[in-house]
Amino acid sequence: MCPFCYIGKKRFDEALAQFANKSEVEVEWKSFMLSPELKTDPTKNINQMLAEHKNIPLEEAKGMNDYVAEMAAKAGLTYNFDKTVVANSFNAHRFIHFAKQYGKQSEAEEKVFAAYFTEGRNIDDAQTLLAFAAELGLDATKLANVMGSGAYTKDVMADITEAQELGIRGVPFFVLNRKYAISGAQETAVFLDTLEKAFAEGK
Repeated sequence: MCPFCYIGKKRFDEALAQFANKSEVEVEWKSFMLSPELKTDPTKNINQMLAEHKNIPLEEAKGMNDYVAEMAAKAGLTYNFDKTVVANSFNAHRFIHFAKQYGKQSEAEEKVFAAYFTEGRNIDDAQTLLAFAAELGLDATKLANVMGSGAYTKDVMADITEAQELGIRGVPFFVLNRKYAISGAQETAVFLDTLEKAFAEGK
């Protein structure tokens, strides 16, 4: 749900595509919730939520988000904040853990980001998540069973606990070989340089 996370992922993906040893890199996405108490409300978009949260005029909130949308556009992404559905992300995190079991975690992550920031889809809606599963070639029936149970809840919470233990207080945050850390949506060159350093030392 952090707009800088999608930008960070885009730049990391670009760096990885340029990395000579990309086939030897294993990427694992971790769950992190900025607003775990947030209640899903399809009647509100992110501009309205930000205005209420910060107690500022709607136009000021829209201006803040327009600035971020411009940053996203420079990274090659389209943000439609007027369409963004305010949603709790916990079930989306469970879906991403489900996809991880089938080697589709990065693809699932991309689906959720695009749905939230670009397409205006409710990422807390079970039918939306089932559609993602089908689009990725995953078993939607199995996912329906997951959504109807507490499956992958422990996995999400374990990620959040790990972040706390590492002292991570904000996102995006990238850790390479548990040694190098990159905080924020840095430029592609920063990711590529750090990938090369971590790989050279890990040989």
